[in-house]
Amino acid sequence: MKYYEITIETTSEASELVAEILTDAGSNGISIFDPNDLLELSDSGVIWDYMDEHLIQNDGKAQVKGYFAPSDLESSLEYIKSSFETLKQNCPFEYGSLSMSQSVVDDEDWVENWKQYYRPIEAGRVTVVPQWIEYQAKEGEYVVKIDPGMAFGTGEHESTKMCLMMLQALGVEGKSVIDVGTGSGILALASVKLGASEVEAYDIDDNAVKAAKDNAALNCIQDKMKVANANLLDKTSGKFDIVLANITADVLITLSQSLGEYMKEDGVVIISGIILKREEDVKTAFEKAGFKILDRMNMGEWVGFKLGK
Repeated sequence: MKYYEITIETTSEASELVAEILTDAGSNGISIFDPNDLLELSDSGVIWDYMDEHLIQNDGKAQVKGYFAPSDLESSLEYIKSSFETLKQNCPFEYGSLSMSQSVVDDEDWVENWKQYYRPIEAGRVTVVPQWIEYQAKEGEYVVKIDPGMAFGTGEHESTKMCLMMLQALGVEGKSVIDVGTGSGILALASVKLGASEVEAYDIDDNAVKAAKDNAALNCIQDKMKVANANLLDKTSGKFDIVLANITADVLITLSQSLGEYMKEDGVVIISGIILKREEDVKTAFEKAGFKILDRMNMGEWVGFKLGK
């Protein structure tokens, strides 16, 4: 079914009022892009390692989008225009141009089009393959099939690639592995494929846990890895040969004091998810916690480390 996407140019102050008008006009969904929201998040102390700076160049403008069925479009537009006249007369703050544009979108596109951006990703001997793509493994290649769902982790991101590369360089066969903040489960899945004897994977997000479990089943290795909902390391008490944490700099800094407790005597920690400008912060935190830098990788704006005690 086709829908009409109606886009309204307004201000940050008036965006919620405009959204309410579109909702009352019968919109099947609302989206708001307001640079002020990103600025507030940036300044709030919420964990943000990386933000595209052009998104927060604020000129006071905001966009509100609504989605209308063709049969409702004419009456909806009449209601919107009438409501805007009332808004102009009574709004106590700037409301912007309230200019309106429209385009046609297909609801099937919303569901399916995102898949076109995924492709097999090679990282050494491991290739991550979206489950809807047919792929023939080459000799000596380990294929990890995934359906990311709503979880982070497709193999495309530099931080995931670096962890996969360091994992292979380290050697996994016969070793125990824990993946903290597993997302879609790629690192844990790859560990099983590479011959790990024991694999545990945890994430605080229910969608991630579901995705990781589904992906384990997709690869027919659900009986070879434990996946559970947990806040970081709260649900494990074991010690592991390899500890994986592809998260964010701030979370890694917090974990630096406790990760050592989950390492075997000659264990190794592999971390990534670190934007370049936070590299020294993370490095300093782990060195203060008694870790030694064994290896460093860099891809694009991201850094990864292999650490030991």
